[in-house]
Amino acid sequence: MTLELTVADEVRTLVPGFTHLAIEARGLVNGPSTEASSALLDDAARRLAERLDGRAPHEDPHMAAWRAAYSAFGAKPSRTRNSAEALAKRALADGGLPRINVLVDVYNAISVAHLIPVGGEDLDRIQGGMRLVRATGDEEFVTTAAGERAVEHPDAGEVVWCDEAGVTCRRWNWRQGPRTRLTEDSTSALFLLESLAPMPQADLERAGTELTELIEKFSPGARLEVRVGE
Repeated sequence: MTLELTVADEVRTLVPGFTHLAIEARGLVNGPSTEASSALLDDAARRLAERLDGRAPHEDPHMAAWRAAYSAFGAKPSRTRNSAEALAKRALADGGLPRINVLVDVYNAISVAHLIPVGGEDLDRIQGGMRLVRATGDEEFVTTAAGERAVEHPDAGEVVWCDEAGVTCRRWNWRQGPRTRLTEDSTSALFLLESLAPMPQADLERAGTELTELIEKFSPGARLEVRVGE
């Protein structure tokens, strides 16, 4: 069954240049990071360095657009960076990119190589459809603090992804909640690539095609459905 993804009009009004590409994948095989998934991350860091050619990630036009979007809903983009900028900074630092598990490594590599926010959600843990909305401030975001379950509430007006159970990702794509994260046991996933003008549609679709090919490589036989949103 296709997951319903909805972008609220209030988000489109706030940031008119937003679009996304969704990949639903079932029949996946995940597990701990491997030499192959680790090599993908190293190659993505190399591609990023070539792309930036000495510039900082936030100087890229696409990352500048995300910083403007974050500012539009009241976030401080230098403090709460979008997921692609945060990963890019880690990729260029001495410690490099973290190794999480195969599926997360794969989508993180695409995010870094193409400098585009990419998220992965466990389809079996999503309740109902997913919506990108501006929060009222009453929604619950369940996370962990000092190893214990903790409940936060987004700021009023903050852009969040949510399902029927609550917020799945705060400040658009800044921090994902643990409830829907991809684990080594995940067999179904939603991969979401998010872009803003001035990134061309063709660049978004190129990143989506590369991610699709990698999913098929690491999970032969997986069933994929690709949809481009507006």
